[in-house]
Amino acid sequence: VQLQASGGGLVQAGGSLRLSCAASGLSFGSYTMGWFRQAPGKEREFVARITWSSGSTYYADSVKGRFTISRDNAKNSVYLQMNSLKPEDTAVYYCAADQYRNTGYTQSQYSYWGQGTQVTVSS
Repeated sequence: VQLQASGGGLVQAGGSLRLSCAASGLSFGSYTMGWFRQAPGKEREFVARITWSSGSTYYADSVKGRFTISRDNAKNSVYLQMNSLKPEDTAVYYCAADQYRNTGYTQSQYSYWGQGTQVTVSS
């Protein structure tokens, strides 16, 4: 299983970025996909997840209303649209996958992880 995250970069506060995560080596439609982030000196934290079955989404309070997670099963990909970015959104963003997972709110619930993509928001 490989997860390849991309789309990070440097953006000004208030701007937008769209992260992508391409998955291979798995039956993508049966995997719940999540996004996590880790800021310097902080622990990795949950950002959002989308389930394998109904496509149900769930967000951390800190990003609710600004970020949108989506998936395209035909392309084996999950996306994170990030709008109204703030300097506190600066972090390395990771995608993660777990099969038949109906929760997916914590790191321990995911079996596979991508390598991360850096997002930097300047003030």
